[in-house]
Amino acid sequence: MLRFKDWTLGDLEMAVCNALWDAGEADVRTMHEQVGAPRGIASNTVQSTLERLYRKNLLRRRKVSHAFVYSPAISREVFAAGVLDSVASALGGAQPLLSAFAQHSAHVDVDTLDQLEAMVRELRERQREG
Repeated sequence: MLRFKDWTLGDLEMAVCNALWDAGEADVRTMHEQVGAPRGIASNTVQSTLERLYRKNLLRRRKVSHAFVYSPAISREVFAAGVLDSVASALGGAQPLLSAFAQHSAHVDVDTLDQLEAMVRELRERQREG
């Protein structure tokens, strides 16, 4: 389970969010085919999950004919930042999280480390400017 703001998201909710971040938007039928059917979950359960995520303001929806089409209300990056903030807060600050991240970084490829370095450099430049 992941915690974001005041919500705890279960495995199905995270799977639905990930599928929508990848797809951009989808209706219940499409989400059931992608997420529900492979897990042996009924279409109604997927529909309820989409509704819950909509009520939590994590999804938007619009009516198309007789069905709703859902799309993410926030980006994957914004969600991840919120989860990290919650974890850092639960651990008593950023230091334990940064230490764990540094240890984890020892297991990633050089290209990923280069991307991380570029992101840190960009953030430092923004802080200096702002």
